Amino acid sequence: MAVERTLSIIKPDATRRNLTGKINAVFEDAGLRIVAQKRVQLTEAQAGAFYAVHKERPFYGELVSFMISGPVVLQVLEAENAVAKHRDVMGATNPKDAAPGTVRAEFAESIEANSVHGSDSLENAVNEIRFFFAETEIVG
Repeated sequence: MAVERTLSIIKPDATRRNLTGKINAVFEDAGLRIVAQKRVQLTEAQAGAFYAVHKERPFYGELVSFMISGPVVLQVLEAENAVAKHRDVMGATNPKDAAPGTVRAEFAESIEANSVHGSDSLENAVNEIRFFFAETEIVG
């Protein structure tokens, strides 16, 4: 398997509750390496552009509002099969459906405030990482 990179966002509900370290421990214990990280307050324009793929969906406005409601931690994670590994360790989008031990089962408050975002494909990972990080910010 090839080493991949994926985007990880620790969302405002988790940063508000000071869970960054606990969530990252789950990622690192699963074999994901953090090769870039920054804490930012997204603007409405940034969040809207990032989630533009959902613009026509009924939850788009609420999603953008939620993502700008507090700081987020943007990260690039690296591992063999990183996209799938990260998605597995995050758990199902709805925390009620998430397997025990996953980030969302342990830390999510609701389907909306589900603590983390992760790229859903290698192609999207490349695009999402480029959206937030310059190559010089990623240190393997």
